[in-house]
Amino acid sequence: MTRTKRGVLAAAGSCVAIFWPGAMIFSYPGVMASHWQEMFGVGQGATGTVLFFMLAGVGTFMFVVGQWQERTGARLMVSISAVVCGLALLAASYAPSIHFIYLWAFLTGASSCFIYLPGVTVVQRWFVRKKGLASGTVSLFFGIGGAIMAPVLSGLLLTMGYEPMNRLLALLIIGTGAIGAVFVETPERVGYAMGLSAETAAGGGTERDVKLTPSKEKGTASSGYTKVLRVEESLTVKESIRTKSFWFLWLTWALQGAAGIAMVTLSVSFGIAKGFPRESAALLLTAFNLTNGFSRLLSGFLSDLIGRHRTLISTFFAAACAYFVLPHVNTIGGVAVLGAVIGFSYGTLFAVSAPLVSDCFGLKYFGAIFGLVFTAFGFLSGLLGPSLSGYILDSTEGNFLPVFTYLGVFCILSG
Repeated sequence: MTRTKRGVLAAAGSCVAIFWPGAMIFSYPGVMASHWQEMFGVGQGATGTVLFFMLAGVGTFMFVVGQWQERTGARLMVSISAVVCGLALLAASYAPSIHFIYLWAFLTGASSCFIYLPGVTVVQRWFVRKKGLASGTVSLFFGIGGAIMAPVLSGLLLTMGYEPMNRLLALLIIGTGAIGAVFVETPERVGYAMGLSAETAAGGGTERDVKLTPSKEKGTASSGYTKVLRVEESLTVKESIRTKSFWFLWLTWALQGAAGIAMVTLSVSFGIAKGFPRESAALLLTAFNLTNGFSRLLSGFLSDLIGRHRTLISTFFAAACAYFVLPHVNTIGGVAVLGAVIGFSYGTLFAVSAPLVSDCFGLKYFGAIFGLVFTAFGFLSGLLGPSLSGYILDSTEGNFLPVFTYLGVFCILSG
């Protein structure tokens, strides 16, 4: 098998395996929230906390997975993701209280680390020249699962019921994850030289052709320029955390991550507060999830052309404008468009930050370094976004103006 075909299979396997974990994070909690409220006799605050525990699982395990995958390989990590995600959902079918759902959320967030990080690592090592497009494609399938599965999950809940639906989903998660895991592995672990892009290998070039030239690519978090490093030139974790670029990226994830993930919990309630029927209010979440998914492919491609920094900053400022305008819009179409802008920015954060990390610090220790950057999202974004916004809404009797204002400021600071 040619190197190009093997790289495509690795990318396809990553996309297949990551679809269901994305659906479990971006659509399942929103669809099930009202059912859990009735099932356990709790309010919106209790179901809103589900997302906090999910992000806590992400923050706890992302760095650990980054270290483990270098020792054990991506294939085992992806297999673990499928098994944990599927079994956790199966157990949630018999949850006796909302606290058991919190445990499900933590395990689901943790399981996503075992596919997301290996997935974006693998495709970047197969396609060195097109890291943005490659990681953006995997990230697309992670995000688009929420948009595709939200109406499907609603229909399954009504037609099948909670427990049968969860059993079916658990089988699908484990089955597709196992199939995808067969193909997900880095080039060097399946007999190809480390650091070669598929295009270069096919043309007889060397890794030196791709990465040795000390090119300047617009895309750092600090000055706007970064030397694109070879695998051999990669910074270690200790060296990386001593740089300004690392902490700029970490802060960006904390703030922009909060501004993005908050829309998952705020969108429908904002639409209802505007007087829209629940079905119409859900269009805001649908619009957010659609662009959250598709922007990951487009932004990854654009970042290869115009630079990571320009791609990120333009979408962050657009999201800030959308947040500032959103409280003053009274039509469902206008609200959906602004929600789509915010979703586009959120997807861009996922798609572009991964190749930006490898640009800044190299690919050799990418998993561990990206895992450390991701702790900002796991431990702070949930508190600064969904949790803080909820408390503000409670204290202001549902006034969204201060909420959307501070989230817009977060977007500006991230840029």
